[in-house]
Amino acid sequence: MNLVRFIPTDRLKPFVKAYLVIASEHGMDNRILPDTALVMALRFQGTIAFTDRGHCENMPATALTGLRHAARMVHYAQQTAMLLVQFHDGGAAAFFRQPLHVLSDQSVALSDLLPRDAVTALEDQLCAAASHAQRVTLTEQFLLSFLHEPEQDRIVREALRQIHAARGTARIGDIIKELPLSRDAFEKRFRRLVGTSPKQFSIVVRLRHVIDTHANHDSLTDAAYRAGYFDQAHFIKDFTAFTGQTPGVFFATKRSW
Repeated sequence: MNLVRFIPTDRLKPFVKAYLVIASEHGMDNRILPDTALVMALRFQGTIAFTDRGHCENMPATALTGLRHAARMVHYAQQTAMLLVQFHDGGAAAFFRQPLHVLSDQSVALSDLLPRDAVTALEDQLCAAASHAQRVTLTEQFLLSFLHEPEQDRIVREALRQIHAARGTARIGDIIKELPLSRDAFEKRFRRLVGTSPKQFSIVVRLRHVIDTHANHDSLTDAAYRAGYFDQAHFIKDFTAFTGQTPGVFFATKRSW
């Protein structure tokens, strides 16, 4: 597998975290964990399929994947390559007018969300491009053509900041205590812009932090307490639901990225 990372242009940095070009000459399988932001996948060579709840399905050439509750296996055929647009938390809302929570646990063809002619043109251009850098440039031109820069929701942004600062352990009731709106109104705004509920977002932040900071000498008990769990059994249950593997198996298994 070959992985190349590109940084977005200044105009798109507030919305896009990075671009990843992933190429597999011999084919591979990779377990993709839930994350806190949507991802746009642009395949320009080969075939990609995913297995979800025992069901295998080919991915469209271009797709937007909503926030997920659990991991899924992604299968790359030989000679397969794609470009991933990794949005910031809530960043996809600057390009897609649909409420983002309707994409939860789904990968939806880009042509179902944006004008088909524009999507088809991008797919053709990516296949014909001479380099990955050129593909990134084409993708940025495409994104800029749909950038509508909605008014920044300061309440949601502040909630995101607090959830990350607390590593997913902040209580939603404490976050909204001083807000000038009801919990129901806050959660509707959060789901629309971020793609999932504040509670589910916090779970992803919490477990991603456990995974990203895990060291080989860590005990499960220490990891559970750091993540805000009061008992190891509850931690193992949530971790297994999140990754599809027990902590012991997960941390002993090599991940492609």
